[in-house]
Amino acid sequence: MGKQITTATKCVHAGYEPGKGEPRQMPIIQSTTFKYNTSDEMGRLFDLEEEGYFYSRLQNPTCDMVAARIAALEGGVGAMLTSSGQAANFFACFNICETGGHIISTASIYGGTFNLFGTTFRKMGIDVTFIDQDASEAEIEAAFRPNTKLVFGEMLSNPGLKVLDIEKFAKVAHRHGVPLVVDNTFPTPVFCRPFEWGADIVTHSTTKYMDGHGVQVGGCVVDSGNFDWEAYPDRFPGLCSPDPSYHGLTYTKKFGKMAYITKMTSQLMRDLGSVQSPQNAFYLNMGLQSLDCRVRRHNSSAMKVAEYLHDNPDVKWVNFPELADSPDHALQQKYLPEGTCGVIALALKGGREFAHRFMDALRLITIETHVADCYTCILHPAMHTHRQLTDEQLLEAGVDPDLIRLSVGLEASEDIIADIRQAIEAAKC
Repeated sequence: MGKQITTATKCVHAGYEPGKGEPRQMPIIQSTTFKYNTSDEMGRLFDLEEEGYFYSRLQNPTCDMVAARIAALEGGVGAMLTSSGQAANFFACFNICETGGHIISTASIYGGTFNLFGTTFRKMGIDVTFIDQDASEAEIEAAFRPNTKLVFGEMLSNPGLKVLDIEKFAKVAHRHGVPLVVDNTFPTPVFCRPFEWGADIVTHSTTKYMDGHGVQVGGCVVDSGNFDWEAYPDRFPGLCSPDPSYHGLTYTKKFGKMAYITKMTSQLMRDLGSVQSPQNAFYLNMGLQSLDCRVRRHNSSAMKVAEYLHDNPDVKWVNFPELADSPDHALQQKYLPEGTCGVIALALKGGREFAHRFMDALRLITIETHVADCYTCILHPAMHTHRQLTDEQLLEAGVDPDLIRLSVGLEASEDIIADIRQAIEAAKC
């Protein structure tokens, strides 16, 4: 499909074009293995000498077609699906940062990713420096070390809704010869395509808006193909030096712009196996087909709810980047002019106890450990997803201890507002 094709059309058509007599809907290839006529044919696949399928832990046609659709939406050269968004962030980083490496990450990121970096990666011998998302170029520069392998940030932070200044972080990262990895889960490529602003690798929790219906857990890693790994062979030996597990093959020399995705698939997915099932990929594809119109509806309704909350005297503060007094409104206008997402960060007067009573009084809005699907849902990070963190750690992660995350669904905005109104009144009793 040509570059002139719009995002809305790519959501429906990219990655799969049926031929004569073939199924209109992307088929589910529900098979662990694939048949070949000779042992040499199979052997060439295992040596990465030919393209093809032999075992679904590495590649599956349905998963590859869906990955190709997401790559087209982001403008990347290739993509790989994973079993979860958490797996996507792990694979994206571990593919180029091994034991002895160092990562720079913004602190305002999803709690699960914060724990992955700050706890699990450190157990694996990978050190991580967390920095303020609003840090100056000089402050970002100061965080670099000789063993730094990448810079990471979320396009819209979960749950604080801070907007990443991609150009600033990309400029500093490239100055030091490392890629910028951006989690684009909340905006989706409908509202932002980070590659157009200098990012090199994009990740997604496809569990969220891309699925949109809360029926599958999944993730995706997309490579722009723009980062020149061979310019820094000593920094990225996994890509630029022979891989003994494939008879001395060097990914950058054999696969060019597809080196990063090929290594991730043929080496990490082979060994770690966090594969997305064909059935889940099929569900994801159904969500992708309606992605463009759904996220616009989520966003327009969220704007109405945010305006109501902004003017409500019982609300301590509300952050939605499209509000004119949002701290990141200027960045939103630059990077996300068509919209942000359907998620709102807010705090109620009265602290956690009042918030507890408010949430228990909701009738339409549900308390869920989820976000970004058709149902309006809510949670209190300090009491739920970030429960293991102290107030000091919450602040370090860019999460106000009083913060409530509200994910506006596809119900009528007036019904959502009415439920918020009655729950606030009930909490006062």
